[in-house]
Amino acid sequence: MVLAVAVLAGCGAPPGLGEPTGVATHTASPTTPAPSTAPTTTPPTAAPLATVTPTADAGLVATACRNGPTGQRVLQLLRGQAGVLPANVRVRVRTGPLCAGDWQFTVLEVTGHEELQVVTRGKASAPVLVTAGTDVCTVEVRAVSPAGIRTLACDAGPANGPGA
Repeated sequence: MVLAVAVLAGCGAPPGLGEPTGVATHTASPTTPAPSTAPTTTPPTAAPLATVTPTADAGLVATACRNGPTGQRVLQLLRGQAGVLPANVRVRVRTGPLCAGDWQFTVLEVTGHEELQVVTRGKASAPVLVTAGTDVCTVEVRAVSPAGIRTLACDAGPANGPGA
């Protein structure tokens, strides 16, 4: 029996099946995921894109005044300090005030007269008269007013305001 062990010991591993020299050996063992110590975070997301909508503050479109002067306040201005309307004439607000930025546009029906267009600007409690008449497309309105007011005052033509 000793002879058989010596014969087998001399054979060794067949060529090509031995461990290669210079390469580290690694024994594979099944791994189970270790509990993570880092907190779970969601990846950052981009902020949603803002939807661009015209607003009265941008002045692109004149809309019903939410914080602007009332029609009554415009009438008080025209009858009082501005002296445009006498106290005895009947007036009814037909359109507006419409606001764009801090400017306002109002159309009035004046009994026995043509429609009166009014452009004002400033605070709701103290609007300032810019112009009033049948054609309110003045140099100041064309040059300084927001696009929404300019469209109403100049593009609609004299006495042809909204709804005419």
